[in-house]
Amino acid sequence: MSGSPIRRDAGGVIVDVWVVPGASRSQIVGLHGDKLKLRLTAPPEGGRANEEARMLLEGRLGAPVSLIRGMSSRHKVFQVADGDAETVRRKLGLLS
Repeated sequence: MSGSPIRRDAGGVIVDVWVVPGASRSQIVGLHGDKLKLRLTAPPEGGRANEEARMLLEGRLGAPVSLIRGMSSRHKVFQVADGDAETVRRKLGLLS
């Protein structure tokens, strides 16, 4: 699926994310170009937004999630240890 924020790799499923910290509530809001957009209540200082994004994804997916790129950027790349790309898309609301 070209342009999808979700793809499979050797270590699991990769999720490209665009983060907006300092929002009034944390939520997955859809797509931002070819990335999954997350609004987070946490500020970007001290890695708090990174941790909140990871926990939000883990809660939705029910699987361990690790931040693998983008520690200090709004564009982050997470890896989901379990599952397949199609299941991840469905759980994140990217499929009907």
